[in-house]
Amino acid sequence: MNYMRTGLLMAALTGLFLAVGYLIGGTGGMMIAFLFAAATNLFAYWNADSLVLRMYNAEPVDEATAPDLVRLVRQLADNAGIPMPKVYIVRNPQPNAFATGRDPEHAAVAATTGLLKMLSHEEVAGVLSHELGHIKNRDTLTMTLTATIAGAISMLANFALFFRGGDDRNNPLGFVGALALMILAPLAAALVQMAISRTREYEADRAGAEISGRPLWLASALEKIEQTAQAVPNPAAEQNPATAHLFIINPLHGVGVDNLFSTHPSTANRVDRLRQMARAA
Repeated sequence: MNYMRTGLLMAALTGLFLAVGYLIGGTGGMMIAFLFAAATNLFAYWNADSLVLRMYNAEPVDEATAPDLVRLVRQLADNAGIPMPKVYIVRNPQPNAFATGRDPEHAAVAATTGLLKMLSHEEVAGVLSHELGHIKNRDTLTMTLTATIAGAISMLANFALFFRGGDDRNNPLGFVGALALMILAPLAAALVQMAISRTREYEADRAGAEISGRPLWLASALEKIEQTAQAVPNPAAEQNPATAHLFIINPLHGVGVDNLFSTHPSTANRVDRLRQMARAA
């Protein structure tokens, strides 16, 4: 059911993008929007993982530089039945982690120094299992494309005011319609992106609990990360809010309009679900 919901939401986001193109320039505008969407998604497919890792100055590690972390990732990847992803450390005091990559064969998982310092070995295993759950479910590609399309919608909607919605033959909305489009289209895209992100987080929690075999490890980690992340800012994330959905807990510090719509479900709800899994085991 979650996969069907995600597919429908992705279709809605793509449809919204094409609709914005049509309202700006009629059929020709829709075709241009389609070609632009295809180009941006193709670029994101091949390059998004390296771009995100560079944004956060992630440092690759191996068994020589971070033996405990790499061995833990390898063990959990074996449990998940996926190839060993590349492992990175982000030098940031905020406890957090994310995964990226277009498929399980080209994936990477990154943990902050704050996370490795604050959490126990078991809790780190719970967090990494969640991220490997994203990789196994191919969420990293879905979320990358979602962020790309949502960002493109915002950019395209800004063109609406400049072009005043195109001429009257293609778009009878005129200046008022273009202004409404500039405001409402990015808002609608943000809401769809938020819905997709929340769906994927719940699913990754479930997959992570199965990979580690201990749902309470992840539950405990989520509670600790939530408490600390609210107090410790993440400047790199604040500069790149479109990547916030990649993290296990929202890294944004709540100081700007980008935090009006959270891409993450309530931590309390996530913990409750994990505890229910533990009781049912």
